Amino acid sequence: MADTNIGQLAVVFQSLGFQEAKVAEIVKNKKLAAALGQIANEVNSGPIQPLDKTIIALLHSLASLSKDINDDLRPYRKLVSEAIVDGRLKSNVQLDAAYKYILVNGAESTKEGLNEASGVGIEITREQVEKAVEQYIADNKAEIEQNRYKGVPSIIVGVKNLKELRWASPAMFKPAIDAQVLALLGPKDERDLVKKKEKKPAAAKKDSGAAKDSTTTSTSTSVRSMYSEGFLGALHKAGGNQQIKPELMAAHLKATGGRVFTRFPPEPNGYLHIGHSKAIAVNFGYASYHKGECYLRYDDTNPEAEEEQYFTSIKDIVEWLGFQPYKITYSSDYFDQLYELAETMIKKDLAYVCHCTAEQVKAARGVTEDGTRGGDRTPCEHRDRTIEDNLQEFRNMRDGKFQPGEATLRMKQDLLNPNPQMWDLVAYRVLNATHHRTGDKWKIYPTYDFTHCLVDSIENISHSLCTTEFYLSRESYEWLCDAVEVYKPAQREYGRLNITGTVLSKRKIAKLVNKGIVRGWDDPRLFTLVGIKRRGVPPGAILSFVAQLGVTTSNTNIQVARFENSVRKYLEDSTPRLMMVQDPVVVILDNLPVDHLEEFSVPFKPGSPEMGEHTLPFTNRLYVDRSDFREEASKDYFRLAPGQSVGLLKVPHNIRVTSFTKDPETGLVTEIHAHYENDVPFKKPKTYIQWIADAPAQGSPVYIDELRIFNQLFNSENPAGHPNFLEDINPESEVVIKSAIIERGIHEVREKSPWVVPGKEESSGKEKKGSLEAVRFQALRVGYFCMDKDTTDDKIVLNRIVSLKEDTAKNI
Repeated sequence: MADTNIGQLAVVFQSLGFQEAKVAEIVKNKKLAAALGQIANEVNSGPIQPLDKTIIALLHSLASLSKDINDDLRPYRKLVSEAIVDGRLKSNVQLDAAYKYILVNGAESTKEGLNEASGVGIEITREQVEKAVEQYIADNKAEIEQNRYKGVPSIIVGVKNLKELRWASPAMFKPAIDAQVLALLGPKDERDLVKKKEKKPAAAKKDSGAAKDSTTTSTSTSVRSMYSEGFLGALHKAGGNQQIKPELMAAHLKATGGRVFTRFPPEPNGYLHIGHSKAIAVNFGYASYHKGECYLRYDDTNPEAEEEQYFTSIKDIVEWLGFQPYKITYSSDYFDQLYELAETMIKKDLAYVCHCTAEQVKAARGVTEDGTRGGDRTPCEHRDRTIEDNLQEFRNMRDGKFQPGEATLRMKQDLLNPNPQMWDLVAYRVLNATHHRTGDKWKIYPTYDFTHCLVDSIENISHSLCTTEFYLSRESYEWLCDAVEVYKPAQREYGRLNITGTVLSKRKIAKLVNKGIVRGWDDPRLFTLVGIKRRGVPPGAILSFVAQLGVTTSNTNIQVARFENSVRKYLEDSTPRLMMVQDPVVVILDNLPVDHLEEFSVPFKPGSPEMGEHTLPFTNRLYVDRSDFREEASKDYFRLAPGQSVGLLKVPHNIRVTSFTKDPETGLVTEIHAHYENDVPFKKPKTYIQWIADAPAQGSPVYIDELRIFNQLFNSENPAGHPNFLEDINPESEVVIKSAIIERGIHEVREKSPWVVPGKEESSGKEKKGSLEAVRFQALRVGYFCMDKDTTDDKIVLNRIVSLKEDTAKNI
C-alpha cells in the first residue's frame, strides 16, 4: 500500500472505519495522511477490516505523533500500532509512553519493553481512583476550601499528576472529583458566582491586508473611535477625490472596485522606530476597517543609502505586528514608467534640465547664506530652454554624460507661489550608484517629490495617508498628477507619534551603535521597533497603545512612562506568572527530613484556569530572596525575621526562622534555618513570599545566566536638545544580575510561547513559534520579563520588559 495516492488513501481510511468527514480532514494534511496510510499497512497484512472506534482514534493519534518520524525509527513504530490493534494500549497516556519508548530505544525496542514502559496489563479500578482522589482532597483541604469551586481545574491537574493513577482512564477522574468536592463544600452558592464579563463590540471581519489586532484592542478604546471618528472618520469615501478629467476616476474605480487602497511606503535606509508603528496601524488598519487593501511599498529611489538588511527588517516588523500586505512593491518597479512621465513633462514644457549648483538653486529660491528665507525668488537661467534642448539634455543625463551635481531635471512650477514646494522642485538627479534591483541600468534616479504621487497613482491608491510634515507637499503632489493628466490620489496628513526621553534620529542612533554604547540597532533600550521587539513588548501591546492615543492632526509627544504603563496593562492580562529569586539565600527546614519531597500544583495565573497549571517540588531546602529577610523583627516588617511566621506562596504551612549564619568577611547572611509549621494549627500569615526549591533531581532551581534590567537610556526627557546627547547617557540604563534563579515552570512557558490566551487571540499580533522574545512571563513582585536572543540551549538570558506597577501601600 506504499506509494498510494490521496484517493486510494481515502478508500483505505474509510475501510478502517473513519467517517467520511474525518477522512476529508485527514487527506488535507499530506504528512498525516501518509503516516496513517503507512500505519494501516503495518496492522493489516490481508484485506482491511473495520476497527473499533477507540482503536482508530488511537491510530489517528499515533499518525499525528509520528508524521515526521525519521526513516531509521519508522520500522519500530509497528510495535506501537500492533499494541493498539490488539488492545494492549487503551488510552492516549499509554500511547504517548509507548511512542516515547521507541524513540528512546530505537533498534533495541522490544514488545516486552514497550508493555512495561506503557503500563500494559496494569488495571486501575474506579475504586482505586476514588480512594486516591479522596486522599488528595484531604491533603489539600485548606486550599480547596479557600478556592472553592474555582479551584476544581487545579484539582483535576493535581489528580492527573498522581503517580499511582498514571495508567488510569482520565474519564474516571471528573466524576470522582465532583463527588468529593460536593461532599466537602456543599452545593454552589453566591461565593461561587462568576461575574459576567462585558461583551466587547464585534470586531470587523478580517481581510487579507489586516492584522488581527489592527481593529481590536485590549483597552476600552473601540474600533470606531480610531477608524470611523476624528481624523480618519472624516476622510472622503473611495471615489470622492476630484479629478482633472472624469474618465480618470472611472478607470480608477474600475480597477479598485470602489474599495479603499492605502500604502505604507518606508525608505529602506534604516530601521523602523516607534513612530512608524502608528503609520503602519493607520494605513493597514484603515484599509482593513473598510474591507480594502494596503500595499507595502519600498521607496527605493536612493541606492546610495539602501541596504538589504533594512528591506528584510521592515517586512519582518510589518508581519510581526500582524499585518499581511496586499502586495509588496518597490518604487523601482516603476522606473520605466516614471521616466516616460518625465519626458511627458518636458514635452509639455513643464520640466527643464538645470545645471545650477546647489548654492545657486538656494539663492534663486530666496534663501540667504545663513539659511533664512524671504529673499527675492528668481527663475533659473536654464528655465526657458526649448523643449527639444531639454529633452536632449535629459537623455544625456540618462546616458551617463553628466556627473552627480552637474545636471538635474526640475519641474516648472510657480515661483510666485508662497509654498516652497512649488518652487521648481527637482524631479531627477544623477547618481553613479548601482541599484540593488535594477543594477547599473540607470544613471539617473527620481526624487521622492516626483516618485511618490505618481506611484500612488499607478497603484490606484485611494487614500495617501502621511504625517503632517508633508502638509505643504500636498499642493505639489496634486499639481504633478494633474500636470501629466493621471489619476490623482488624495493625500491627507495626520500627526506624528513621538516618544520623549529617547532619540529616534537614524544618525544619532548610529552614533550610539558605532561607539558601543548600545548592543546594536535592536538594543532593548532603543525605541527602534526591532529594539522594542527584542525587549519583549508584544505586538498587540503596541497597536493597543496606538489605538488609545487615536489619530488627529496634532503631533503626539508621549512620555516613556505612559508607553510602559500601557504595555504593563496589556501584559497583566496576557502573561503567565512564575516565581523568580534575584539574590538567593538558602533556607533549611530543620524539621523536615533530607529526602522530603512534595509537589504542589500551581496555576500559571490565579483566576485564569484557561492558562493551565504546572507543578513545583517542595523539599527541606529552598531559596528565598535576600531582600525578604531581616536579622531583626519589627512591627512594620512582615517577611522573614527570627521568630516570625511567614507564608510561602502556594505552600499549605508557614515557616518560622529559628537561626541564621553569616559570612564573617562580608557580613552577608549565608544560611537561614527555619521550622516548617506543619505541626501547629494553620494561621493565615500577614504576608507570603516567593521561594524556589533546592531539588536538582527535579530540575529546580533553573539558573539564569544574565538578568538584564533596563531603565531609560538618557537622563533627560529631551536628549536631542542636549549640547552633546552622548553626555546625557544614563549609566544605570542597563543593570545585569548574574545570581538569579527561577522555578522550573520556565521550561513549560517556553514550550507554550507565544502564549495565546482565549479572548486575546485578536490582539496578539503575529509571532512565530520559537521566537525567544515571545517567551514572556510575570516574575512575581519583580516585573515582566522575556527571553533575550542571546539565550541558548546552555544558558538563559532574560530581559525586563517593564517593572510592576508601584504599590505604595505594600509593606516592605
